[in-house]
Formats: sequence, C-alpha cells, structure tokens
Amino acid sequence: MAYAALSSLIYTLNQLLKPNQSLVCRCCTQEHLESLCQNLSALQDFLDNTTTKDIGTLKVIEKRIRNVVYKAEDRVDSSLRSIILADHEDKRQKACRSFYEELLKVEQQVYFLNKEVMLVEFNNHGIKSAESATNPSSLEKSKIEGNTIVGMEDDFNIMLDRVTSQTDELTVIPIFGMGGIGKTTLARKVFGDSYIRSRFDKHAWVTISEEYNERQMLLEVVSSITGSKQETNDDQLMEIVYKGLKGRRFLIVIDDIWSTKAWDQMQRIFPNDDNKSRILLTTRLKYIADYVSCPDFPPHSKSFLSLDDSWNLFTEKIFKKDPCPSLLVKIGKHIVQQCQGLPLSVIVVAGLLGKIDPMHNNWKIVEKNLNSFFGTVSERCQSILSLSYNYLPQYLRACFLYVGGFSEDMEIDVSKLIRLWIAEQFVKVRNNKRLEVVAEEYLQELIDRSLILVGKQRANGRMKTCKIHDLLRQLCIREGQTENGLNVINGDVPKAIYHSMQHSSRITRTFIPMPSFGLVFPKRIFSIVLELKLLKVLDVLSIECNFSCVIPHLIHLRYVAARIEKALSLAKLRNLQTIILQSLEETELKHPVDIWTMSEIRHVDIGLPLYISNPLDAENHSIGEHPLFLNNLHTLYLHYSPFVEEIITRSPNLKKLKISDRSEHPIFDSLSLLHDLETLQIATFDPMIFSGDIFPPNLKKLKLSYTRLPWEVVNLLANLPSLEVLKGNDAFKGTNWRLDEDDVFRKLKHLKIVAGDLQRWEAGSDNFPMLEQLILHQLRDLEEIPESIGDIMTLKFIQINCCGSGVDTSATKIQEEQQSLENYELQVQITPMPDLARATMPVAWNSWDKKPLRNRETVKVPLVRRVIEVSRRASKLLKRTLMGFGKDRPM
Repeated sequence: MAYAALSSLIYTLNQLLKPNQSLVCRCCTQEHLESLCQNLSALQDFLDNTTTKDIGTLKVIEKRIRNVVYKAEDRVDSSLRSIILADHEDKRQKACRSFYEELLKVEQQVYFLNKEVMLVEFNNHGIKSAESATNPSSLEKSKIEGNTIVGMEDDFNIMLDRVTSQTDELTVIPIFGMGGIGKTTLARKVFGDSYIRSRFDKHAWVTISEEYNERQMLLEVVSSITGSKQETNDDQLMEIVYKGLKGRRFLIVIDDIWSTKAWDQMQRIFPNDDNKSRILLTTRLKYIADYVSCPDFPPHSKSFLSLDDSWNLFTEKIFKKDPCPSLLVKIGKHIVQQCQGLPLSVIVVAGLLGKIDPMHNNWKIVEKNLNSFFGTVSERCQSILSLSYNYLPQYLRACFLYVGGFSEDMEIDVSKLIRLWIAEQFVKVRNNKRLEVVAEEYLQELIDRSLILVGKQRANGRMKTCKIHDLLRQLCIREGQTENGLNVINGDVPKAIYHSMQHSSRITRTFIPMPSFGLVFPKRIFSIVLELKLLKVLDVLSIECNFSCVIPHLIHLRYVAARIEKALSLAKLRNLQTIILQSLEETELKHPVDIWTMSEIRHVDIGLPLYISNPLDAENHSIGEHPLFLNNLHTLYLHYSPFVEEIITRSPNLKKLKISDRSEHPIFDSLSLLHDLETLQIATFDPMIFSGDIFPPNLKKLKLSYTRLPWEVVNLLANLPSLEVLKGNDAFKGTNWRLDEDDVFRKLKHLKIVAGDLQRWEAGSDNFPMLEQLILHQLRDLEEIPESIGDIMTLKFIQINCCGSGVDTSATKIQEEQQSLENYELQVQITPMPDLARATMPVAWNSWDKKPLRNRETVKVPLVRRVIEVSRRASKLLKRTLMGFGKDRPM
C-alpha cells in the first residue's frame, strides 16, 4: 500500500527529527529530513484527497509511489542499522556519511516523484467510472442475485410490517449488510409483492451504486412514473418527478447507495404528504443506514443464512423443485458449509456445480479440491465484493488487507490486531486521541462498511475478537498480491520466505509464521529470521524456540512477541512499541530488562525469568537530570516484580494494568496516581489490606484473585462511578454479603464471583440498576440468589456453575417469575455440581493455566478421573507455591 508505505517512512524520519535523538548529526541532516517529510506528506495528502473516478490511473500512480517509497525506506533503514550496530567510532562515522549520502538521494527521488504526481491531470470524461469498471452490469447482477428469498422469510416479514405500517409520515426503511448478502434480492421481493404494490399509487426503482449520477437517477424515476423517457434538463426532470408524486402514495426503492451526499440531493424530489409513502433503501455502509433511518424504524441488518437455509437455496438453484439425490446430500452440505451463509456464494457455487453432471464422483472431486473450487467462486464474486474495497478511504485499505493475512476462519484478537496496526504505522493521530482509540475507530468503520465481522464480546460489551468472511479474505489476498504492498510472511511460510528472499523487490518487514513453522524448520528458524534484517514486526510466540540471541540484532523492531530462555539486551531497539516475552523455563527472577529509554513503548508483557528493571537505577545511569517516564505506555503486565511501586509511578498514563504478586509490596498507594486507568487485574497469594479509596476513579473493569477482601470493603467499590465489570476469583472473604440501600453500583453491567465461603447474600435490584450478566461459580455454601435480583430491568443472563442446590433453585425461580411477566429475554444457564464432587473437590484455581479446577468438565467426564486430575493439579499448585516459584501467564 502506497499510503501505508508513506506513513512508515514519515514515522522513521520524524523519529530522527526529535530533539533528543543522537543517531545522526542534526546540523547536517535536519533541513533535508524536513524537506523529505514535507514531500512525503504532500503525497499522502494527495492520496487522501484525490477525487478521481479513474481507478486504473490511480492504481498506476499508487504503484509508482509505492515502489519509490519502499526503496527509499530500505535505504534509510539499512543506513541507520549500520550506525546503530557500529562497534567503534570509525565505523560509526563512516556509517553516518553513508546515511547522509543516501538521504540526499532519497530526498531527490521523492522530490521528483512529488512533481510527477502533482502534474498528473485526471480526465474523468470518456473514461470508465469506478462503477462501470468494477460493478457487474445490471443484467449480470440480476443473474447472480436472482429473486429467491430462501432463508429471508423473517426479513421479508419485517419489511412487510414496516412498509405497510400505519405511520403517515414519509418513511425511509434502510437495509444494510455486506456485498452479496441479499439486500437487493430482499428489496426486489418487497417491491414486486402484489399485496404491497396494491397499496401504492406510484412505484420506482433506482440503482445508485458507487458514483451517484443525479441525471441518471431522475431519468429512471421519470421513466417509472410516466412510463416514457423524457430528454430535458435536470430542473425540468425534478419538476416532473415532484409533480408526478405529489398527492400520491408512492414506493421508491433506492438500491446500493454509497454516500450521504447522494441521499441529501435525492430526498428533495420526494414530497412528504403524510400519506404513508415509503422509501426502501439498501446500502453496505451502516453510517448511511443510520443517517437516513427514522427513530421508529431502525436500520435492518441483513444477516447470513443458516446452514439449513443455505442448503435449501443451493438445492433450489440446482434441482429446482426436485429433491437432492441422497448420495449427494452429505458432500453437498459440506461444500455449502464453506459458503459461510453468504447467499451470493451459495448461488455462485450452485451455478458452478450445476454445470457438471450431478454424480457422486464429480461432486467428490470438487469436495477434495475445495480450495481451488472456492478460488473460482471468489473470482465470480469479485466484481461485487471488490467495489467495497475500491470505495475504502486510503487510511483503511492497509488495515483491511492486513486482516486477510490471518488464518482462515480465525477469531482475531482485537487488542493484538490494534497493536499490530499501530506497529505497522497504519494508524495516524486523530483529534489528539490515543492511537489505540483511533485504531478501534478504524475497526468499527470496517465493520460498519460490512467488511469485518464482529466476533466475541468482552464482559463490558466491547469487542474481544473479530473475523472476516472467506470471500472477503480472498479479496484481501488478491488485492495484496496485486499491490505487493504488505510484505508479510505468514500462511504458507516456506513458500513465502522463498518468494520474499528471491523475488521480492522489497525487503520483508513483518514475520508472523504459522505455529507449524517451528516444527518444519527447527534448525533454520534463527538464520531465516536473522536474514530479515529490517524487520519491524516479529511475532513468533507460537514457536517453542529460544529467540534470545536473535532479537537484539533486529534493531528496527516495533513489535516483538517471542519465547526466550536467558537475558537479552533491548538497548538498541529504540523503536519498540510492543514487547511480549515468555519464558521457556520455570525459574525465579534473575534477568532485569531496561525499558526506561524506550520512549515509544506502548505495551509491555515480560514474564519470568525476566523482570522490568528499577527505573531509579536507570535514572542514575542516564545522561539527563530529568526523571524517566514512559508516557506512551498504556498496557502493562507485571509478574512478581520487586519494583511495582516504582514502575507504576513512572507510567502515569496507563489504561490497563495486570499485577501478579506474592509478597506485600506498597503498590496500592501508587494506584491512586493512575488517573486514566480503566482496567485493573490483581492476583496475589498473600491477602492484602485494601481501602475503598485506593482504586483510580475512572476504573471500568476490576478483576481480583486471592485478595480475600472483606465484603464490607467490596461495598466501597460502589463509590467507583465508572465501574462496569467486577470479577473475583476466591477474592472475597466472609459468609455474609449485605448491601445497604446506599451501596449502589450505578454502572456495573457484569458481576462474576468464583469460589469463597459466601453463605448469605442480601441485596436488591436497586443495588445493581444496570446489571446485565451475573455469573456465580463454585459457591457451594451460598444459600440462594436474592429474589429481587430478577427485578433488574437490564438483566439478560445468569450463569450458575457448580454451586449449591439452593442457588440453582433460586436461579430457576427467578427465570420462571420473569417468564410469567412475559420477560423471555433473561437467559439462565445452570451446571449443577454432582453430590460426590461437592464433598470431595477443593475450591481452588490454578493460577498458572487460569483454568478452574471445577467447571463444566465436571459433569462431562467420569467423576473418579476428574478427582484424580484435581488432586494432581492441587499437588502441583502447592509444590510451586512452597518453592516460591511460578510461571504466570497473562490473566
């Protein structure tokens, strides 16, 4: 991607322009660096603001920019690497001269590139527009989408209710969803329904697509209303439309609209006579659906088909009204399952299979070669899906293509994806927001454009994972290969490495191999990685190999996730933003890591035997007199650190903090300094004394393990005005939890209590007015859930796992009472604890693998086998605790 390449190089140059940098001579380079940054920024602004409709010409220019900038970045980074790795002054001086020479060459090349691009004049007349170049013709689109509404019956009924509702006012009814999901098919079914048509005097269908053409739209409406084409000027056409609709009840379908501007221009011609007229509108963009919708009729999201509906659509397309031969059912359903519920894919698959004889052997061949087969499916769907990509703004393109690099059907961790985007320099500062916040906005934009799908959600309702439909993933791969813009090694690693090292004009910058890679090339892994000298992203956490000797040589790394065995120096990796290091051995703290000169660091997770060094020691050895602060550090995991207080004090802008501790450190006074902290997790083997005012006021999520807080102190947490999630693993002490009427958790949505000696819980609905989820695990002594908990209006889910029978009974009673009040939204899930398990199983958690010793597996495996497993884990846990060691993984 040209845009992403420009961002990455600008970032590197801006680092050299910082006042405290000591790599290159400022007096010699500053003027050239500023000039180069200015020209690169001009190119980026050009890409941001271009309004050309000539996609072909734009792609040629992007390729030209991309090639020049990639080579420029390689030159700059190679020269800087020589400076950083120079082991004596002569070499360093030589490397600095070489950098200066390369800088002049790059400056000149970018200057002429800028002139070349700025002189380009786009001629939008007589050239294929993006719409005609990338969209199928109306006839082709009609053939692909058809008019079958298999699996859309519920959608049709919703549309029927809205179109025929008693609302007098002119109402816009939007349908949104990804390309090929059946929006147009649904709209066509509504538009053509005889009952619906009989209710309206006038009907018109207008297809807008990417490029809004007002005159073409007017001509289509005039033709639908008058039955004839009229060649006149636009003002007269608008008058004809307005007069033709005035006083009449009309139904207008506006299909495939791509901008709010187009809607603003169109709506002027539709009179509102309060006569129950309706406008049905389809779009791939959620923000447009929100923009045009009415409060009484929110946008309708067209969902994917179920497997049964996909199968029915498939068989109807191939066999018409005849049933599918029984010998083909199993194979056919396996093939259809790969369509992942996208109607467009199902129809194309049916069209391809319909061209071959419906014989078992023929379909078996297709089943064995599904990857090749669905490559053909993807090509057939390309013309419809690619429009979504072509319409993306520049800053979202690289982000979208990057998602295609993850494994097929993978649930992608959102936090990790955001960190990777930031490391790749895809995310730019916006309105003084943190980069992580901007990246979340980018992801939401891709979701609203129906390109990325929401996966799992966190307890507070925020997105935990996301995913991508396979056809869109294929689109990412195809576009990425065309642009050669994301030089990432993943997927088929051996082939990717060979291609990168032998044939690519650009040096690989990102290395994220599949887990099997370490097994395929265990001896070559280090030499392969070391060959990638200009790597900026290295994620080899999935490989069980020691990368201690490799990482220090990759001085341009911005993101590193790896396993290590011994100490390593990160002193020369001054651009690091994310550090995730896990140990291959279980041992005590013995290797300090100095991160205190890493001004760019944003995320730190360093496990045993490494630990973050004392910032006070780093200050004593630093050149300046000012204290060292990590102002960009937002996420920090501290595993048994001896310098917890010092580290927290020097990380003032933390948003997320996880602490694993086994001794009494004075950490809680320092917590109050973290005014921006939103997520806090604490696990400790030694109960600590808490006060209610030590937690930061902006805290939204609090998870405690083994802290043994008295319930009276827990009540003080109600004073946290923003607290949304409270989780406790054997965290609370006492048999009675009593909440007075003043103890109100005003924003708490998720409450989870695991283990403990709680027997009586006295609370009312007023204590938790916003609670949505209540989860109780392993509370074998608890008598019951307070009955009034069921009266909480927002409560959606209660989960009971291995608790006493009284808890199970009260949860069931709450659900039954709510159902008697016609509240069927409250879901109750109960996993009872077997009688023998109640008497024999200890209440404990394994803090290292974070798996509860009693969970649903209790009722799924033979009890004796389960008790043996519990005993083994408990013995191992006790042994580790007595030794004072432990390998703590992220909570």
